[in-house]
Amino acid sequence: MSALEQIDKTRVPQHVAIIMDGNGRWAMKQKHERLFGHNNAIEAVRAAVEAAVQLNVRYLTLYTFSTENWNRPKEEVDGLMELLIKAVHNETKTLMDNNVRLQSIGDMQRIPERSRKVLQGCIEKTAANSGTTLVLALSYSSRWEIAEALKLICRDGLNADEVNEETLRRYLTTRDYPDPDLLIRTGGELRISNFLLWQMAYTELYFSDLLWPDFRHEDFFTAVLDFQRRQRRFGKTEAQVEGEQA
Repeated sequence: MSALEQIDKTRVPQHVAIIMDGNGRWAMKQKHERLFGHNNAIEAVRAAVEAAVQLNVRYLTLYTFSTENWNRPKEEVDGLMELLIKAVHNETKTLMDNNVRLQSIGDMQRIPERSRKVLQGCIEKTAANSGTTLVLALSYSSRWEIAEALKLICRDGLNADEVNEETLRRYLTTRDYPDPDLLIRTGGELRISNFLLWQMAYTELYFSDLLWPDFRHEDFFTAVLDFQRRQRRFGKTEAQVEGEQA
């Protein structure tokens, strides 16, 4: 029986986040430059989006380009920005056909204008779609996000007594989305790499040895099935949770 057939469609995670790791290593295994891996990662992105749509996952956030990635060689960064244009342009029809709404989080001012315009065009075109929301984390890091939120709080003149967890949440770039229920990271690394640190306080973590370009629908379903086999307690005891579920 496939993972998809075993999934309880009534308990699908509302929000899945993915760290798409392993493109460079995948390319080196193929005896190509790193950009070859990034180019071949598009099929994995399409598979993840289609799987999320099939399960009716409401939000899918992909860690597409971190603020730390700006430190990579210029040739690779330039290639990634061109790939962003190509991918968004080529996949817009697929997003429309699947009723997917595209959005983004991160420091958009650092994204080249041409890439930003293509991205914004797709965001506007898909704005009325009511299915899965696909969020691209671009030029994003969690420490950057929290620092920006604190700057805005200070600029708005809030005093210390007015600041609590809910206040900070309203100033985060993810304020319109629920916290992730499930994080998937490919590539065999066991860390979260400055991604949604605040939001993942109670997120279930799933690590895969697969390199991202090899990720397909069944791998997404397997991660969701693993998620459903866990008991989420949010600080409560096992007995308390079982009592609530009885």
